[in-house]
Amino acid sequence: MSQLIRLKDIQATHQELIGDDYYDPTHKTAYGINEEKIGKIEGALVEDTTGRIRYLIVDAGGWFSSKEVLVPAGLARIVGDDVFFDSLTKTQVEAMDVYDHDYQYSYKEQYEKDQQAFTADALPAEERMDITDNAYEAPNTLELLEERLTVNKDRIVAGLVKVGKHVVTEERNVNVDLEEEHANIQRTTVDRPTERRIGDLGDNETVEVELEAERARVNKDTYVAEEVSVGKTTEHHTETLVETIQREELDVDNDGNVIDREGNLVDRDGITADDVRHARGM
Repeated sequence: MSQLIRLKDIQATHQELIGDDYYDPTHKTAYGINEEKIGKIEGALVEDTTGRIRYLIVDAGGWFSSKEVLVPAGLARIVGDDVFFDSLTKTQVEAMDVYDHDYQYSYKEQYEKDQQAFTADALPAEERMDITDNAYEAPNTLELLEERLTVNKDRIVAGLVKVGKHVVTEERNVNVDLEEEHANIQRTTVDRPTERRIGDLGDNETVEVELEAERARVNKDTYVAEEVSVGKTTEHHTETLVETIQREELDVDNDGNVIDREGNLVDRDGITADDVRHARGM
């Protein structure tokens, strides 16, 4: 009956099983059904005879105050630094035993406990599931990621137009025709008799004649001489943005075999997504 060993301890006891570049999911973020965050991956248990990861140690602190459980590795979907358990529910985790750091787990014993936990009567009927051997295989789906450019446009103030007015003073000449009266004295010699006597009207008899003249008076009236309207026009231009993006491509040879970065053939039985990542130096 094969035993299960913590991944962090296997280097000292079974180095030959996993080599130097094995995949370690420890401290990655864990998500349950509907991508609900449930906690962290605290480590993994591997089979002592094959070195295969069989269980992930999940700290379900997002669902419970403190509870670590063993979840079959095949139920996981690994994407970058995130581990998704697409079918794992809070009720299922509640039915699982708490992981004991000091207990020596065996593959067969834990397999039987899984059968009980995932088919327990306490679970809703829609959450019960049969655990098959495939549930204990490390994820064999490798997701190839690529970066894509998203271009947004920000509106900024590119210029400011101010329109005002000021007063300009200038002298303007205006020609006006004016009239004025001047005295014109005409003396005519007369020789006719009169009954008047010298001195009858006083010694200072005078005649007054008003002389009129026109004077210029200037008035200023205000008129609207010009109207100024300020509007905006929109011009379009094209800018070319250069950015470097990355994508992941699978390394295979012409026969469909997985190769590493140096082109060496990776030849192992039952190759998994973890093996692909190791071969590519991930």
